[in-house]
Amino acid sequence: MNFIDKVKVYVAGGDGGNGCLSFKHEKYMEWGGPDGADGGRGGDVWFEASRRLTTLMDLHFRPHITAGRGSHGKGGHKMGEKGKEVVIPVPAGTVVYRDGVLVADLHAEGQRWLAAGGGRGGRGNYSFKTRMNTAPRLAEKGAPGEKTTLTLELKLLADVGLVGFPNAGKSSFLARVTSARPKIADYPFTTLSPNLGVACHKNVSFVVADIPGLIEGASQGKGLGQQFLRHIERTRVLVHLIDPAGYMGEDPLSGVKTIVAELKRFSLKLAGKHMILAVNKMDLPEGAGVFKALKAKDRGKVFAISAATGEGVSELLDRIIAELAKHEGPVCFEEKSSGQSLHKVEQGFVIENMGGGVYALRGKFVERASAMLDVSLPEAVNRYQHTLKRIGVDRALKKAGIQEGDQVRCGDFVFEWSNAPLKRLNQKRGDGRTRIGIGKK
Repeated sequence: MNFIDKVKVYVAGGDGGNGCLSFKHEKYMEWGGPDGADGGRGGDVWFEASRRLTTLMDLHFRPHITAGRGSHGKGGHKMGEKGKEVVIPVPAGTVVYRDGVLVADLHAEGQRWLAAGGGRGGRGNYSFKTRMNTAPRLAEKGAPGEKTTLTLELKLLADVGLVGFPNAGKSSFLARVTSARPKIADYPFTTLSPNLGVACHKNVSFVVADIPGLIEGASQGKGLGQQFLRHIERTRVLVHLIDPAGYMGEDPLSGVKTIVAELKRFSLKLAGKHMILAVNKMDLPEGAGVFKALKAKDRGKVFAISAATGEGVSELLDRIIAELAKHEGPVCFEEKSSGQSLHKVEQGFVIENMGGGVYALRGKFVERASAMLDVSLPEAVNRYQHTLKRIGVDRALKKAGIQEGDQVRCGDFVFEWSNAPLKRLNQKRGDGRTRIGIGKK
């Protein structure tokens, strides 16, 4: 099975159902009144963390996700049903980005995040009944659901991360202390994807993550390091395994500096994690000399182990559980990557002169109002016009220099500006869009 840890998906909430325009018709009831009900709300799209999953493969093959549409309202006060929501399970440890900004961190089992909300149902004419208008001939279309493109990245949930050059014995160490059985061979880059294992030492259990070996330049994309370094960002402790034979002509002592430098270039937070040094393969002739040289460098306590024979592994595990006790709790990513605020108040609407007598009207409220407008109902068109006037769209358009006959585009809806009283204009042939006038009352 391929290991997929980064995907881009398009999610869309379900559209709301249309409201109903209906009047009660019953024998011996001359003035039955409006009884058109509201449409149902569109379904939502949720992401839910699950420890059963270990990869984003399902989303890789299903990048387009759409929830169900709400059903339309009916006469007799029969409201439409809500659209079917969609719950997408993702591996625990998945983070979600929108336009490069971190918006969700799903690290706990069962944790949910709303990826795209469904549109609200359109109101039926019964909802518009007032003392002054007892028989409204007015209903709304359902609002469109939210649509967005998201990037999902999997950052594995592990307590201990193993780092080091290729062939440093990380997979052998993982196999020694856990029941995991990663591929082990005597050539570099044997590990092509992260491996997880659960270790238990002195009644303390913890998760160990083995990532593909690092080389110089890994943080810039060389080798396999950059692709998988994110998987040790959540770890609490790093164990740097050192091959006494060195790697590609680089001696073990300078290799330690190389690995630390690559971690720092990738993430300052990653470089700041507590790191335990362990010289592996002490069964080799050069092991003792390298261990003695590292001890002399005053790098704190350095451990001498052999993943093949088990020498020194117990002492290293003692140190690991002691450090884990000092750094309790999972590492979560609550802050944003760009420094921008996630909670911001959006401007009501924005007008942009597109040139050629065309103006763009943008804004969450006005675009939703345009999408919910049923242009076949004169009362709905009249209400839409007065809504735009009430929030100051007409004044803003005049300030922008709009002239008689210019077009205003709001989402997929187009209307024509006019200073004359409200009137219906001919539908533009061929483009499928309706054009109305907006001007003086």
